[in-house]
Amino acid sequence: MDHNGYRLYGYRWLVLVVFMLAAAFNQLVWITFAPVTDAAAAYYHVSQLDVGLLSMSFMIAYLIVSIPASWVIDTYGFRISVGIGAALTGVFALMRGLVASDFTMVMVAQIGCAVGQPFILNALTKVAARWFPIEERATASGLGSLAMYLGILAGLALTPALVSGAGFSAMLMYYGIGSLVAAVLFIVFARERPATPPSVAESEDRALMFDGMKNVLRNGNFILLMLIFFIGLGVFNSVTTWIEDIISPRGFTAAQAGTAGGLMIVGGIIGALILPTLSDKYRRRVPFILVGLAGVIPGLLGIAYADGSGLLYVSSFALGFFLLSTGPIGFQYGAEIGRPTPEGTSNGLLLLMGQISGIAFIFGMDAFRIGPKGSMTPSLLFMVGLVLVGLLMATRLKESELVKSAGVDLSRSMEKGNETGS
Repeated sequence: MDHNGYRLYGYRWLVLVVFMLAAAFNQLVWITFAPVTDAAAAYYHVSQLDVGLLSMSFMIAYLIVSIPASWVIDTYGFRISVGIGAALTGVFALMRGLVASDFTMVMVAQIGCAVGQPFILNALTKVAARWFPIEERATASGLGSLAMYLGILAGLALTPALVSGAGFSAMLMYYGIGSLVAAVLFIVFARERPATPPSVAESEDRALMFDGMKNVLRNGNFILLMLIFFIGLGVFNSVTTWIEDIISPRGFTAAQAGTAGGLMIVGGIIGALILPTLSDKYRRRVPFILVGLAGVIPGLLGIAYADGSGLLYVSSFALGFFLLSTGPIGFQYGAEIGRPTPEGTSNGLLLLMGQISGIAFIFGMDAFRIGPKGSMTPSLLFMVGLVLVGLLMATRLKESELVKSAGVDLSRSMEKGNETGS
């Protein structure tokens, strides 16, 4: 498609697919040990907390590596950054399989994979901006987020079965080979940018990373968005981490906890297909952020008080649907209102807030258990209050002028008649 020097290429979908593969395998590697904590502790002769640190290493590494990763994205482009992250994930995931019986070496390999995570995740909106017009970017970000959720879901569903059927060593080797293949596919097929930009917005001059960081930190809307992400991602990370401990005092089993956690991810997958697409269609971001935050509240309350599996499962699905689908819309909104701040910087700052709150909420929920059974209901009610605060903050957000002014109808009609492959 050609119009005033701007063109859409069919190749953008292949670039997005190979990015999605890299992101999915990175998240699968992160969640590997979460559904088999007890079995892993027995296999390695370590405590459950030691096994938990394998997953926690991703959050800790993110705090250290996020800003350098964003600098790489905004200085050298997403192809180099995601290539680094995918290669680290592939090489160190394969190392986990080769040293599977040695817990210390598995931890070293897990940290190597964790270092790769921000090089991939922080590039989500950069991929969308490089290859997609403004009216498709929330959809592209939604599909990128969908891949992350699929990686988590695959880890939750496949790991117990693989450990039971083939053992830890084989399971880790399978994941390592898959991660390495995903890295190779990204490096071979990804391209940094099309020959011509997809829209006028992508052709504008952009600020350097640190200048861009100063810019967004002076932007009232972006600061509100950071606080909203602090709350939302903190809720998701802590609830998924403690789901079994949250519901077990009410008599639910570990299997029911696994089902509830899986339904959160399934809800997020479906939501990531629906809400970002609607956001693009109606050229609005803020109303969908409001809807998402409002939908989180009944989901959290249901998980806090459900005494039957039906309500628990519906609430878990609703929480995932609204919370996880709001993320990609928020990332794209942040990229739009933060201009000329580069996408890697805005995306990285939002994710960084979620990692900080995730660690704080996880330890906070553990510290404030009450009663002989260690109920976490008060912590959940506190998070409901925080989400209400986030919802009130979201009402003060101003709509993105970039998406409102996009020439959607023109670009869509031109794409139908003239879209071409790269």
